[in-house]
Amino acid sequence: MKSSRIALAAAAAVTLVTSLVSVGTAADAASNAYSKRVCAHAATGYVACDARVRTDANLKPMATQGPTGYSPTQLRGAYGITATGSSTTTVAVVDAYANPNAATDLAAYRSALSLPALAPGQFKQMNQSGGAITTVTPDVGWGQEEMLDLEMVSAMCPGCTILYVGANSASFNDLATAVNRAVTAGATVVSNSYGGPEFSSETTLQGAYNHAGVTITASTGDSGYGAQAPAAFGNVVAVGGTHLVLSGNTRASETVWSGAGSGCSAYITKPTWQHDTACARRTIGDVAAVADPATGVSVYDSYGSTNGNNWYVFGGTSVSAPLIGGIYGLVSDGSPTVATKLYAHPAGSLYDVTSGSNGRCTRGKNTAGQYLCTGVLGYDGPTGNGTPNGTGAF
Repeated sequence: MKSSRIALAAAAAVTLVTSLVSVGTAADAASNAYSKRVCAHAATGYVACDARVRTDANLKPMATQGPTGYSPTQLRGAYGITATGSSTTTVAVVDAYANPNAATDLAAYRSALSLPALAPGQFKQMNQSGGAITTVTPDVGWGQEEMLDLEMVSAMCPGCTILYVGANSASFNDLATAVNRAVTAGATVVSNSYGGPEFSSETTLQGAYNHAGVTITASTGDSGYGAQAPAAFGNVVAVGGTHLVLSGNTRASETVWSGAGSGCSAYITKPTWQHDTACARRTIGDVAAVADPATGVSVYDSYGSTNGNNWYVFGGTSVSAPLIGGIYGLVSDGSPTVATKLYAHPAGSLYDVTSGSNGRCTRGKNTAGQYLCTGVLGYDGPTGNGTPNGTGAF
């Protein structure tokens, strides 16, 4: 799919998100923030990336010469992250297509935001067959997704080796092949910031997202309540999203982001480590991090830029999935079922998100399943077991 076609489709399918913000940081300068998706809606058998870029009221992306969203220092401070990781751990990012400026843009992001320069060999790219990334079609929208993912992994695990695997297309089959390739290439964490509607044969793809000793994260979606794959898969860590308010470089509060996905899978068996009662099958999600574009993150991306303003503010669960993936990179220990620990996390290792909603999930007086779409004490769908407070839950 060519970038121009994606841009036209995205423009035609724009969803406007308006969020009230009250934060004393550059990321939240406006009282109302607007955003739009950067990838087209997915056709059957395909996925869309879960990234949203901040725009002005006319839906024009707000590109600037310097960073204006949350920085690695702020994100690490908000979630109590002090470790930096090791180059012996490889965190992979899997997306469709490629960004030809990825290496130089990642270097620019890390330099501008005081992250250490990557050593030779600490950033690698390949296609879904293990060949050169230059064989993969470039795409502006998915290229923005790629930079968002690479930079959020860098923010949480600046010492990790980072691998990008570009799938030939946005089809479920190609992306599953790319995930398998990432594991074959040595990744112990694989981040996936995309999804599509569930479908009856999705169970045949679960194996690509289930590898012993490998943590695989997936974003839960940006369209509010409703299940999507691969976040619904049984051994994936499904990552929801929040509206994160900071006080300086520390977390002041978090609420459910209205766009964060959650739900009850139509096809996937309930994992043994889930015990909520309103969903007989797999419940989405497991954990969360910032995703609201109104409290978004700084991203550097020069591909497609014409004026040299290469800094953007991004949101979507495409932010939260690689942030959590980066945290897993700090503690990667070969656990066979990594989500298990989230459901038995040590006291204080996760922040409980207890307010906000992503839609309607109950009818009439039947409120037993309200937690599937509403932040409550303990487990809930939009934020799972909570957001990170250090690495103890991982």
